[in-house]
Amino acid sequence: MTVWVPRRPQNDETIHGNRVEEFAGGKGANQAVAAARLDAEVTMVGCVGKDGRGDFLLAELDAAGVNRAHVSRVDTSTGIALITVDADNVSIVVVAGANDVLDRERIEAAASAIKSADVLLLQGEVGAEASRTAALFAAASSTLVLFNPAPFNDVAQQVLPLADVVVVNRYEAQQLGDAEPPVLITTLGADGCEVRIDQETTRVAAPKVEVIDPTGAGDAFVGAFAVAFVDTGDPIAAATIAVRAGAAAVASVGAQPGMPTWQDIDNL
Repeated sequence: MTVWVPRRPQNDETIHGNRVEEFAGGKGANQAVAAARLDAEVTMVGCVGKDGRGDFLLAELDAAGVNRAHVSRVDTSTGIALITVDADNVSIVVVAGANDVLDRERIEAAASAIKSADVLLLQGEVGAEASRTAALFAAASSTLVLFNPAPFNDVAQQVLPLADVVVVNRYEAQQLGDAEPPVLITTLGADGCEVRIDQETTRVAAPKVEVIDPTGAGDAFVGAFAVAFVDTGDPIAAATIAVRAGAAAVASVGAQPGMPTWQDIDNL
């Protein structure tokens, strides 16, 4: 649920928003759709509730061509993100809902899909046990572990030691502490990103675009990076494509609706 405001309210203040919309979202689903829009074969593992929001999210995965054989319907309300957008920034409050029900057993049921994948893409919106179980399956099967620790929470402690590539924004980068993944990418919004490989950092610039809605730009980046890294094997080349995907995403309203195709990226 996204609301646009002229500015953030102060304590005890009520202000009028400009607009409110409901979109398909969730970081895992956004990134799955982002990769599928770029012609990847994508399997989603997760949970939604037996409610209208769950119906909506599953329909959007179907429309994007994402395999949802391992998305379970559970007796808990579907997770939701409450997003506030003003002229300068975007902030998000996440209520996990059904995401909290994703457990070790459901990951084990999806083990064959994880082991046969080129990339396992993980975020911080499901539980630590489930995420670590998935990462262990991947690490034992030469499946690349790409971790986006957003939101930054206890999942990071469990997954960071197993991650091949970590993608963070500036806030999340401050939470990493002494963690030194083989490849660390810090997204910088309109300034592109930084790619650190073996202590050597390369800055990748982003194209200049008009920002309509920044929601989901990071997810477009991560999904595109996963696809491009499989194709190129080069983190810097993949990041160059990913920053263009992020730039294309901000030109549309909503998270999943803004995930770009190759044509959208090429048209920048």
